[in-house]
Amino acid sequence: MSELLRVATAGSVDDGKSTLIGRLLYDSKAIFDDQWDAVERTSRARGGDDVDLALLTDGLRAEREQGITIDVAYRYFSTPKRKFVVADTPGHVQYTRNMVTGASTADLALILVDARAGVLQQTRRHAFLASLLGVAHLVLCVNKMDLVDWSEDRFEEIKADFSSFATKLDVHDLTFVPMCALGGDNVVHRTESMPWYTGGSLMHVLEEVHVASDRNLIDARFPVQYVIRPKDDGEHRDFRGLAGTVAGGVFAPGDEIVVLPSGFRTRISAVWGPGGAKITEGFASSAVCLELDDPLDVGRGDMLCRPNNRPDIGTDIDAMVCWLAEGAELRPEDRYLMLHTSNSTIAHVTRLDYRLDVDTLHRDRSAESLSLNDIGRVRIRTQNPLFFDPYRRNRVTGSFLLVNESTGATVAAGMIGGPALTASNVVWHAARVERESRATRGATVWLTGLSASGKSTIAAELERILVASGRPAYRLDGDNLRHGLNSDLGFGRTSRAENVRRVGEVAGLMADAGLVAIACLISPYRADRDDARRVHDRAGLPFFEVHVDTPLEVCAQRDPKGMYAKARAGEITGFTGVDDPYEAPEHPDLVLRPSDGDPAAQAARIVELLSA
Repeated sequence: MSELLRVATAGSVDDGKSTLIGRLLYDSKAIFDDQWDAVERTSRARGGDDVDLALLTDGLRAEREQGITIDVAYRYFSTPKRKFVVADTPGHVQYTRNMVTGASTADLALILVDARAGVLQQTRRHAFLASLLGVAHLVLCVNKMDLVDWSEDRFEEIKADFSSFATKLDVHDLTFVPMCALGGDNVVHRTESMPWYTGGSLMHVLEEVHVASDRNLIDARFPVQYVIRPKDDGEHRDFRGLAGTVAGGVFAPGDEIVVLPSGFRTRISAVWGPGGAKITEGFASSAVCLELDDPLDVGRGDMLCRPNNRPDIGTDIDAMVCWLAEGAELRPEDRYLMLHTSNSTIAHVTRLDYRLDVDTLHRDRSAESLSLNDIGRVRIRTQNPLFFDPYRRNRVTGSFLLVNESTGATVAAGMIGGPALTASNVVWHAARVERESRATRGATVWLTGLSASGKSTIAAELERILVASGRPAYRLDGDNLRHGLNSDLGFGRTSRAENVRRVGEVAGLMADAGLVAIACLISPYRADRDDARRVHDRAGLPFFEVHVDTPLEVCAQRDPKGMYAKARAGEITGFTGVDDPYEAPEHPDLVLRPSDGDPAAQAARIVELLSA
């Protein structure tokens, strides 16, 4: 069975996006004879000598310009290696919502650049939106190379310019392909016009890109959509199945699961696939029916997961939203119906943190509302608890829609960042001692990295150097804290987040007291570390994120606790770097690698950072 690749395209006017899509369709034999005849006739009627491949998609663009309700045009084609769905997602400012819609399910994004114009503000906007939507693979198609005499220097200049900008984005896989869509050079077949280019054609990239590992196969999530109870025909009298689409992980017969929100536990007795056939497992994105050992009270909106790997549960979330409604605005305290997985609940926007300028990435914290195509960060409170993961970790359980209760119109699409930090009815009691009156100024140094990367050793040396120099410091070691403060926490996603939250709060108190708090935890998830930084930012306290960037294999060779060996042998699960991801900092204040010297030398670099 051929694997499906979902592709989103974006490009400025006249960059050749329509021609590129037309070339892919034509060269992959995805055009019917009558379609081709119509394109030939129209091309001749316009006085063209050659067939205008852009006409294969221009009809859809014309419909869009006339106001017909086709927001995103989809084209389908296949090759012997793969099936493709191409979403034509316009990237103009007024079509931001269209790109969000089309790219939200994409595995890969194609961004076209005119070789003559180079990287434009529009190009950066498209790349940012793709990154925001969690598209894992980005291909920059440098088109119209024939108009710059197939210049390698021009291609390298554009490549360097875009690569510099991409360092600010969360892009894991970036590919550059020089081409001429009009002539088909490097689109489906390699061209002889650019012998200096040693990479593959665009089609080769699309056929070979590895997307299976992009799916979250670790966090088992199954939102229940429907309960199947066949008519009593005697044969299936006791059958009760839970139908839905697996949102993450793998479910197989014999697996222990817990039902949220009830908390009841049971095991899966059978997994049924389409057509009523028993299958060995259901994995992310597959539609299945699960049969349980016990007749639990489960209904639409409930979620099945692993007992020791549960999603976040709460009524307050931080989220990025794209406002889709024309003639209406998002304002704090407005009420909507939220659609999240198979669940729905009433939701209120409690706060608008900022409106994001997608051109400059500037955060306008003075914004009081969001209008059509605006993107902003909000805090939302729901009437019923949600079972969610951060969007970066799971695009299904981390996304939602807001619907106008009165009209039924979808007004916003959202991506969950994580649980919102909320305040209760307790009031902070101000101290009689001002921070400036203390003998020393505090700060927090947060060392993050894989297990056995050297965090604790560096932290111990840093603590020794600071105390010896007369500056009070204290080391908050992740393992040490699990003997007391965090002894009640496990190693699942929710427990890890709570572990980091507690340490972040304690570090903030220490820094406020004038100490240098040295936190050394794996803290694998970026969102959790960002929350720890926000605790310090709100209090006006210095926070330095230090990435101890030791290669995985070096860490595994050290393996002082034998954890890597056990994880690779399957004796333990959910181990960071083996079967659980580590999200490296995007913009750390300092990166330490083994080549930077021994722990004393590395600690000295942190001291320099503190002094600066």
